[in-house]
Amino acid sequence: MGRKRCVGGDGSKMAAGCCGVKKQKLSSSPPSGSAGPGGGGGGGGGSHCGGAAAAGGEPGALPPPGGPRLNGLGGLAGGAAGCALSPPLPPSCGGGPAGLSPPSASLLASPGSGGPGCRKMVVSAEMCCFCFDVLYCHLYGYQPPRSPRFTNDPYPLFVTWKIGRDKRLRGCIGTFSAMNLHSGLREYTLTSALKDSRFPPMTRDELPRLFCSVSLLTNFEDVCDYLDWEVGVHGIRIEFINEKGSKRTATYLPEVAKEQGWDHIQTIDSLLRKGGYKAPITNEFRKTIKLTRYRSEKMTMSYTEYLAHRQHHHFQNGIGHPLPPYNHYS
Repeated sequence: MGRKRCVGGDGSKMAAGCCGVKKQKLSSSPPSGSAGPGGGGGGGGGSHCGGAAAAGGEPGALPPPGGPRLNGLGGLAGGAAGCALSPPLPPSCGGGPAGLSPPSASLLASPGSGGPGCRKMVVSAEMCCFCFDVLYCHLYGYQPPRSPRFTNDPYPLFVTWKIGRDKRLRGCIGTFSAMNLHSGLREYTLTSALKDSRFPPMTRDELPRLFCSVSLLTNFEDVCDYLDWEVGVHGIRIEFINEKGSKRTATYLPEVAKEQGWDHIQTIDSLLRKGGYKAPITNEFRKTIKLTRYRSEKMTMSYTEYLAHRQHHHFQNGIGHPLPPYNHYS
């Protein structure tokens, strides 16, 4: 990019963020106390991502075994923010997923979410199917599905649920601590569906209208210039000292800035507000931000596509019980 780059690798702690659902204009300096897009504050009630946490986390919250639970649209769901920087991983390739013929456009990775070139993606349609299996078995009281066939390598990950034709957010929680995919997807499938504090627990009746997205985060880099990242390609995590002298963090996944139509400054300023910074935002203050950029591989599958896949691979994940009594969404 032509700017001096400081490559990360020190295992520094990180916070989380996820995907937006409503496009909103944002001025370069939102008013003090702005809740950000969607009207939510830093505590988790908004319709946009922007995980934010003080260095100490929320009192009384217990982090899950695989690392801190991260609310994709509002901050930590429990414990202090943390991230072990992942090793470099293969960039994505625009190939269709196995087992679905022809592949739906929604099952292809988001443009710009992976790296350049055409190399094998790690994220797959099978991961979305597995998340649906886990949720379906939980809601219907069946035994959980057995371990899937895809890789069990460790990655930071997010599971996002959206619902209806307009794809409204229904839950989004993940972790920046690398977790083995089999256990990580099991855990965050149910955490995002049932324990996202902004929404009531998911019900059986909602299943036919759901969309599941799996995001695997890769290629973390610390950069010296807060503008050294590309809209639509990189997710960003910022660390800053607020007006009270406390360290704060906030992050957006790669798709957020592009979906909202934001430039670099608007994205940075939105993250500052989400992180709880209430003072006027100056260019000099922006230069004090510590910024980490990263990439994401993302796959999305609708419930209808999941059913079609299950009908062809009925026992693949140990699912031997009947399908739910519906095969459509509205």
